[in-house]
Amino acid sequence: MGSNSAILSKLKPQYFWDVDISRLHVSSGNRLIIERVFTLGDLDDMNLVIHFYGKDQVVKILSNLPYIDPKSLNFIAKLFNKPIEEFRCHQQKQSKPQHWSS
Repeated sequence: MGSNSAILSKLKPQYFWDVDISRLHVSSGNRLIIERVFTLGDLDDMNLVIHFYGKDQVVKILSNLPYIDPKSLNFIAKLFNKPIEEFRCHQQKQSKPQHWSS
């Protein structure tokens, strides 16, 4: 991993609209950074995060997130060639009963 400011200065600040980016640290905030970039970011930012944290770390964090919107989840699964069923958010979704309108 590089320096704290190296990656954060290259990412769009709108990904972190609700946090003080000057207090965000790349090691303790890795989950937030990865989640925001992969749900709100573009391919350049995703590649930057993968290069910074490493593919294994990124996949591990994304796989354990409790929620990823369906469109982002599908993209992430295809990008990393990982079955959608191996993501925690998909497993939780499947375990909750669906409520249908009559």
